[in-house]
Amino acid sequence: MDAIQQILTNPAYHDYLAILKGARNGFVYGVKVRFPHALVMSVLFGRGDWQSRLRVIYRATKQHALNLAKFVTLYKTFLLIQKKANGGKERSSDTFVAGLLGGYVVFGDRNAVNEQIVLYVVSRVVASFLPRAGKPYTTSPQSLSAGSVVKPLPPDSRYFTVFAALSWGAVMWLFRHRGETIQPGMFNSMKYLYRDSETWSDLRTIFWHNT
Repeated sequence: MDAIQQILTNPAYHDYLAILKGARNGFVYGVKVRFPHALVMSVLFGRGDWQSRLRVIYRATKQHALNLAKFVTLYKTFLLIQKKANGGKERSSDTFVAGLLGGYVVFGDRNAVNEQIVLYVVSRVVASFLPRAGKPYTTSPQSLSAGSVVKPLPPDSRYFTVFAALSWGAVMWLFRHRGETIQPGMFNSMKYLYRDSETWSDLRTIFWHNT
C-alpha cells in the first residue's frame, strides 16, 4: 500500500493518473446525467412494454457514459502529447486542438445521444458570447464551483432577455413551419406540450391521460 501511495502522490505520474481519473469521472457523470433523463423520457414518450423501455434506457445510459469517458481520456491524452511536444509548456491553442480531435473521434458519429450532447455544447458556446454581468453567480459553500479560481459570470440581464426572446421565437417558428429540422428529443417534448394539448375526447384524456 505504501508503494501505491507513493505512485499516486508522485508528481511524475500526475498527468497519467489524471487521464485515468478523468475517464472515471466522465463515466460516472454520464450515468448520472443520462439515466434519469432516459427514464423520464421513457415514462413520458416511450412505447412498448417495460422490458423494451429498460433496454432503451440501458443503451442510452451506457452510450452517454462511455462516450464521455472516451472523450475525457482522449482530450487529456492529446493535451499531454502536445505539452510534451512543446517542451512541457501548454499553449492556448492546445485545448482547442485536443477538443477538436476528441470531438471528431467520439462524437462525430451521428446518433440520438451524440446529437443531444453536441447541441447542448453548442448552446453553451453560443450563449458564452453574450455580454457578462459584473458579479458571479451566487453559489453555496457546497457548490462544485465554490472553490474554483474562475467564477462563472451570468449574462447581462438586458442581453439575456433579448437572447431568450429570440431563442423562443425562433424555436416556435421552427416547430410550426420546419419541424423536421428540430432534434427528435426536443420535438417530442414540444409535440407533447403544444400539439397533443389541442386534442382530447373526454374528461379522462383532458386531465389524466394524454390520449
